[in-house]
Amino acid sequence: MRVLVVEDERSLADAIVRGLRREGLAVDVAYDGSEGHEMAMVTRYDVVVLDRDLPGMHGDQICADLVASGALTRVLMLTASGTVADRVEGLQLGADDYLPKPFAFDELVARVRALGRRATPQAPPILIHGDLLLDQAQRTVTRAGLPLDLTRKEFGVLEELLKARGGVVSSEELLERVWDANTDPFTTTVRVTVMTLRKKLGDPPVIETVVGAGYRAPSPRTAAG
Repeated sequence: MRVLVVEDERSLADAIVRGLRREGLAVDVAYDGSEGHEMAMVTRYDVVVLDRDLPGMHGDQICADLVASGALTRVLMLTASGTVADRVEGLQLGADDYLPKPFAFDELVARVRALGRRATPQAPPILIHGDLLLDQAQRTVTRAGLPLDLTRKEFGVLEELLKARGGVVSSEELLERVWDANTDPFTTTVRVTVMTLRKKLGDPPVIETVVGAGYRAPSPRTAAG
């Protein structure tokens, strides 16, 4: 899941980013409304955590433009004011959820994950590939009933490949969905992560390289035949 945090209070923004990254999410950050608007319009985010009162461009305008664009991005609006009138106004602008400051970080994570599932509703909570089970909510993977110890990035790559249901996912798409904007697009990080992931998954192989295109997780029957 890829998330954009737009918050002008840097200490709060950085704390949110660090926390969400610890939860295994790919997170970008903008410290003013103008930068946040540009990033939200250019990159396909699952969730935007959006402060309402921003310099440069107000959060209300960013929210309205996201809704008008038809993007599947979900908006979690933050504000220092927790009145009912403010919550109603924010939701009427098109925000999908509303969280007043101060908030409990666990609640923020839960709401971001819930919105992320709504942004990609076609993916079931548990992805099954032969004897491999990936639980998106619990962030766990088992194969033949045995737990696998995957890093956050390995989990993210496997999650994206299984969600593609046998379709090819390019290295660029994996970088966009699993990593964040600070990752060098020419890095070998995707190839190295896939290599270590393959070793942990064991045999029979789950991930197939499609030369010049990317990677896929073909159905076990296809892989066998």
